[in-house]
Amino acid sequence: MTTPRPLTDVELPDWWHPLAEKAASVDGRDITRYLPTEGQGRPAGILILLGADENGPNVILTQRAATLRQHAGQPSFPGGVADPEDASIVDTALREANEEIGLDPDSVTVVTTLPELWLNVTDHRVTPVLAWWHAPHPIAVVDPAEVASISKLPVRDLVDPANRVRYRHSSGYVGPAFEIDGMLVWGFTAGVLSAVLRLAGWERPWEPGRLTT
Repeated sequence: MTTPRPLTDVELPDWWHPLAEKAASVDGRDITRYLPTEGQGRPAGILILLGADENGPNVILTQRAATLRQHAGQPSFPGGVADPEDASIVDTALREANEEIGLDPDSVTVVTTLPELWLNVTDHRVTPVLAWWHAPHPIAVVDPAEVASISKLPVRDLVDPANRVRYRHSSGYVGPAFEIDGMLVWGFTAGVLSAVLRLAGWERPWEPGRLTT
């Protein structure tokens, strides 16, 4: 795998700086109440890939294949469980993004990581990797058995109050969600996405009374 360019080689756009500064020092408890204990869970990495186009900043989400054993059909960030060959959890996130959507690691500038979070359903210790897509290129589903589709979601649509809801799962879980691009983004992915929008200063007031199931 090509080593991603170091941060010092690429100048971040102005809109990136508040997020980079806040993310570098955020406490995991400001993102979720589910934090791993020492040695708990298998390490995993997810890639929060932020790019920009004529519509402003955007983020890449995938929709998992409906045939998967875990989280079937759910929107998620590219990523997965660490392999023994991975040099770091950053390498895990980049490798998985390459395998899932054909992302060229050399097109990515890794900015920082968020604290480890615990995905209790699968017992994974997840590190979100924040990255600037400084050289966007065409991406596509590599393995339909893992990924059904890819969405490039404009931040301006994600923060639109009309697209913000809370989701109630049959298990009793209630949390933030997004109704966007024909998808319902909820659970762990929505929680992390909400935190990123808040840290960046992009979040707009929305009505948390709107509940979907």
